[in-house]
Amino acid sequence: MESLDVVTLGETMVLFGSSDHASLEYANTMQKQIGGAESNVAIGLARLGHSSGWISKLGDDPFGKYVHKFIRGEGVDTRGVTYTKQAPTGIFFKEKLSADHVNVYYYRHQSAASLMEPVDLPDSYISSAKILHITGITPALSESCQDAIFHAIHLAKEAGRTVVFDPNIRYKLWGNKEEAKQVLNRIAELADIILPGVDEAAFLTGETDYEKAAEALKTQKGQTVVVKLGEEGAYYTSAESSGIVPGIPVKNVVDPVGAGDGFAAGVISGVLDEVSLEEAVERGNAVGAFVVQMNGDVEGVPTRVQLQSFIDSGERLSDVER
Repeated sequence: MESLDVVTLGETMVLFGSSDHASLEYANTMQKQIGGAESNVAIGLARLGHSSGWISKLGDDPFGKYVHKFIRGEGVDTRGVTYTKQAPTGIFFKEKLSADHVNVYYYRHQSAASLMEPVDLPDSYISSAKILHITGITPALSESCQDAIFHAIHLAKEAGRTVVFDPNIRYKLWGNKEEAKQVLNRIAELADIILPGVDEAAFLTGETDYEKAAEALKTQKGQTVVVKLGEEGAYYTSAESSGIVPGIPVKNVVDPVGAGDGFAAGVISGVLDEVSLEEAVERGNAVGAFVVQMNGDVEGVPTRVQLQSFIDSGERLSDVER
């Protein structure tokens, strides 16, 4: 198989969202989209000009075919996708009561993606990619998915590749919080770059100060940690440097879901382009700011031209032509 810049694996579901400020209880019409942290990152990287691949298992049903076609249509390599008749493609519903109040309801228990196991992973596909991107969502889906994640990490590390880990904690998916903490910390120990939110960093380390939490996450030599601080921006620390990159003000937040995945895509793009860590984090902030201005997980992810135009000009995002 042709080697790619980034390979990721995880579940992508069909997303049904109600119209603005409408409760699902009373909504009569729904908009169909897709949503999945890993595919969000893969799509984001493809739009930024990088080659990305997504591995998953989909139900052999209309929703599975829709998800596959959408992601492949965005330029993401999907050779690692398989289908199963044993379980359906997962779905979820988004209820947007206001820009700051969004509820998400998952219907993913025993979905097709939860059946993923190490044997489903194309070994050379992972080991030949420059970067393996993983999140804390996939290992929470099932024991076999957890095994698949650690197998993927083993393949990447054995080949000397970079592992990027976004905890992306979904507490509802875990049996209990202690299990989540143990498994996610095991993954963090193996990762080269860790991208937690400020609350996630505190949960994993017990440190409420984000700088101390970031240092606590660096359990191995050479690790890099970038802590997302919301509107304040992000704090980064590595063996060479540390600092804060201020956030980018957004006047009109339309949909906050997917901002963290956009941030991850921006940071990984910077790593691939071999820019400084500070510049990579700046890129992550910019992509995240784009994403929140449009409805949907990936609809607001910019192209390389749009992103570069914004960074070069310093204009407010609301002035960017799309």
